[in-house]
Amino acid sequence: MKSATQQQLNSNLKDDNIMSLEIFKYEKPFRLESGALLNEYHLAYTTLGELNETKDNVVWIFHALTANSNAAEWWPGLVGEGKLFDPAKYFIVCVNMPGSAYGSISPLDKNPLTGESYYHAFPWFTTRDMIRAYQPLREALGIRKIHVGIGGSMGGQQLLEWAIEEPYLFEHIIPIATNAYHSAWGVAFNASQRMAIEADVTWKNETDDAGIEGLKVARSIALLSYRHYEAYGISQIEDSNEVTDDFKSESYQRYQGQKLANRFNAFSYYFLSKAMDAHNIGRHRQSIELSLKEIKARTLVIGISNDILFPLEEQRFLASTINGAAFKAIDSFYGHDGFLLEYEIITKSISSFLKQHSKEDSEKQLA
Repeated sequence: MKSATQQQLNSNLKDDNIMSLEIFKYEKPFRLESGALLNEYHLAYTTLGELNETKDNVVWIFHALTANSNAAEWWPGLVGEGKLFDPAKYFIVCVNMPGSAYGSISPLDKNPLTGESYYHAFPWFTTRDMIRAYQPLREALGIRKIHVGIGGSMGGQQLLEWAIEEPYLFEHIIPIATNAYHSAWGVAFNASQRMAIEADVTWKNETDDAGIEGLKVARSIALLSYRHYEAYGISQIEDSNEVTDDFKSESYQRYQGQKLANRFNAFSYYFLSKAMDAHNIGRHRQSIELSLKEIKARTLVIGISNDILFPLEEQRFLASTINGAAFKAIDSFYGHDGFLLEYEIITKSISSFLKQHSKEDSEKQLA
């Protein structure tokens, strides 16, 4: 595309399995669902491996709320040399979500119309806006078909939107611990986190670090939805009956809040949580059910049995509504975070799913 340019920022990995972080710039008007019009936008994205001659080895990974485009970093059990998604076999693409803190258009960027950072005035992207922003990038990369699309949590929300928007683009999709629309329960968690940010007296400031103390509290609230009662009861239990202060669980919450504050900003967190809340595949379509039936890709839906943020019933609904979808429930000590950590069972489930369909395709060719 003449209006799209790419700038390679760095590249390194082993042998021929090249990893590159690049910037894609789209320099045409782009309208968001809100009605806001951007004259341009940019996306940071990472690729692993190389596109083969037949261009049929693409794996597109969608990251979750505060992750980045380097899937090998935050999903090392699934992505990398010798793993399920091996760069020696696949061309792996992951894009940093618009609004996030890792290189794509974000609230800290300069508004080209004013020359000042967007901050509170950032024209935030819905999950549907996000996947529409990815479409020009896909074309610029020469990708006509995606062999596997996979994403968990908010990443899975984007995947579903794209599989509906372009039904014949994906051959296989694997939404994990995600939903067709964000529940009232999920919205309440996110709203509470935004309230924590808003309660920070610095939130009104036009500075990069505005609301940072509120962000720490927001992260603490979020953690309660990522894990569950039993997990805290085992990992954060006190060693003595005599403890009256400085509890392990309190220290853990504070540590995790600071850890996020060291690498993220309150503006990105605030607007990405709004994007998650706005997720509803039925919006401006006939219905949620009919929208899911638009999906043509072979589908494996994976859920976590003790996920309190994206309960298993949400994945069961996806699997029962998407035509021909398979379903796998996973037991995990980690609750919602199990989609990031249960490498072995997820790898086994996906491998079986892909092998089954590969066998079916081979049999059809021989028939």
